[in-house]
Amino acid sequence: MNCNYYRYNVFRKAAGFSEGIISGGFFERDTIQAQFRLDFLRFQSRFLFIVNMILYTSHGGFSMAEQCDIGLIGLAVMGQNLVLNIADHGFTVAAYNRTISRVDEFLAGSALGKPIIGCRSLEEFVQSLKKPRIAMLMVKAGSPVKQTVEQLVPLLKPGDTIIDGGNSCFLDTEEQIKNLESLGILYIGTGISGGEEGARHGPSIMPGGAKEAWPHVKPIFQAIAAKVGPNNDIPCCEWVGPGGAGHYVKMVHNGIEYGDMQLICEAYSLLKNGLGLNNDELYDVFAEWNRGELDSYLIEITRDIFSVTDEKTGNTLVDMILDKAGQKGTGKWTGQHALDLGVPTTLITEAVFARTLSALKESRVRASKVLSGPHDAVRKFRESVNSEEFISLVRVALFVSKICSYAQGFFQLQAAAKEYGWELDYGGIALLWRGGCIIRAAFLEDIKKAYDRNPELKNLLLDQYFAEALASHQDGWRQVVCTAAQLGIPIPAMSAALNYYDGYRSEHLPHNLLQAQRDYFGSHTYERVDGKGIFHTDWQRLKR
Repeated sequence: MNCNYYRYNVFRKAAGFSEGIISGGFFERDTIQAQFRLDFLRFQSRFLFIVNMILYTSHGGFSMAEQCDIGLIGLAVMGQNLVLNIADHGFTVAAYNRTISRVDEFLAGSALGKPIIGCRSLEEFVQSLKKPRIAMLMVKAGSPVKQTVEQLVPLLKPGDTIIDGGNSCFLDTEEQIKNLESLGILYIGTGISGGEEGARHGPSIMPGGAKEAWPHVKPIFQAIAAKVGPNNDIPCCEWVGPGGAGHYVKMVHNGIEYGDMQLICEAYSLLKNGLGLNNDELYDVFAEWNRGELDSYLIEITRDIFSVTDEKTGNTLVDMILDKAGQKGTGKWTGQHALDLGVPTTLITEAVFARTLSALKESRVRASKVLSGPHDAVRKFRESVNSEEFISLVRVALFVSKICSYAQGFFQLQAAAKEYGWELDYGGIALLWRGGCIIRAAFLEDIKKAYDRNPELKNLLLDQYFAEALASHQDGWRQVVCTAAQLGIPIPAMSAALNYYDGYRSEHLPHNLLQAQRDYFGSHTYERVDGKGIFHTDWQRLKR
């Protein structure tokens, strides 16, 4: 059977597949078949590439060099879907991935017959791009982005553009812009939201960085973005600002997403563990909520989740999922930078901590056997509660808590804009999030209107519409928070929202005492209510 290897390797060399030559072994037939399948994909993609080139050039199209409007590096699901989306809108795309077999599989699969050119090296990738070149990265944030940029830069010329479309930290984007500025290479850090579906059919896109690059990128980005408005023709993509503004806005978007998801989970817990609703009833509740002021993508998919049956057990699938949440870091970055800026983004930070606490599953299981909660509270509550009224109260609490979450997010954007000298259009940002993205919601129209009424609005809570909504619903909101405490059901985000509201509306807080404490033990000084200046008291000398 070793002659089979010899013959097949001769064939592979003749076909130009010198890499990964197979060698003999015990399972030689399976090995040959597996290698043959991979080689067939490679051969097919190369053949299709040649056919595409012949077809394009024979019809007066482009030559093999400088033919693509944009190139994309990184063919994971998001990258592939973006390439397909761009190609569907009439642009020719160069596609490259470090693992070449992924390029081959993509070209032979969903990219088949589309104006997509697969490249097998960065040199080939760059040569395929029209000038000025646009190279977009959809690779993992951090070191992979930096390494890819370092490999690309020697192949590019002044006026070319690199776009980082991943979830990079805005500080990394700021650094890349500064490093490339002297070389004349333009750099855009763009947030892209909407997940796999959004990338394929229309995401929300938040570009920022070197504004000179925007005219080159704008036609592509606005063509592929989600569309909103009465005529469905307003793209959810507009220039955000300089430096790392695009990635910062995406970071805060993701922080708000953390808050929204946590709030929905708390509403779910109140209805399931408090009221005792089953999954069919929960489906009906969320379906009804999605027809009102809570109309949003996250409410919609939450409704759908309650309808899915686990094929393995026959149970509702959500009940078979371990209550141990994951996270990728952007919510954490939002909380961390809120602390750096000195702004109270409390709800989003609590949402991050809630995920962290959920991840301590084994520890929680042990604690549940030791620590007790309110005795018999849930049974008594279910016997006395009006279910319809309580469902309505939870809806109200979710809605006003959501207002606080967005208010905190936009407040942080304002603080960051002041810190970094960005001129952000907050109503425009709300519109960017109106379609395509994970937090898309009808509610965002009200946020845009608020900033249209007052572009200098200091806090969304001060807008008349939102102030009235909070005032009219606060009794139900407080009742839900109290009920959760009485039942022993944790709702950290809803509680944080109410505490933020009460704190923000309070003319006087107890922190005069805190300042006195700081001055007592550390001579940290304080200000007075009856005059300007900085003061210190010798508390030890004056105490009783």
